[in-house]
Amino acid sequence: MRIEIDTDLELKQLNLADSIEIFNTIDSQRDYLGKWLPFVAFTKEVKDTENFVKSIVNATEDKFEFVFTIRKSDKFIGLIGFKDTDKQNNKTEIGYWLSENYQKQGIVTKSVRKICDFAFDELGLNKIQIKCAVNNVPSKNIPKRLDFVFEGIERQGELLTSNFYTDLEIYSKLKSER
Repeated sequence: MRIEIDTDLELKQLNLADSIEIFNTIDSQRDYLGKWLPFVAFTKEVKDTENFVKSIVNATEDKFEFVFTIRKSDKFIGLIGFKDTDKQNNKTEIGYWLSENYQKQGIVTKSVRKICDFAFDELGLNKIQIKCAVNNVPSKNIPKRLDFVFEGIERQGELLTSNFYTDLEIYSKLKSER
């Protein structure tokens, strides 16, 4: 599956062949990505990334989540996808990360907008959440830009690599708020 964002930007559904590009990006940007992404510390070799990708692409139907690579001119630059989808209540959470060299270009904002359209229109979901560390200002600006509603703080909601629990700001958008 492919979701076009603009002429040189697209989302492509994750597949096993993406593992090497994903690992190489993580491995070359450990300090940058590891500040907010706990999985970076546990991603030590390509096999770790392959296992992550296999867990997504080989998931059973009841646990399947749509996860996409973000590509600019067909070059891998990040990941975006759903997590913790609650099918009974028609809600999900979006997670994302982007390579350092592609920051501040509106790429994740455009990607989140498109994946929200996909969630509401194609998957029939009613609510989407985004959770961001309270001090991760660039990440928090994305749901704000897209008119998500601030719901509150999840205290010590994520354990970061530095063995520090960070509070998370929770934002959401309802299908009726589009």
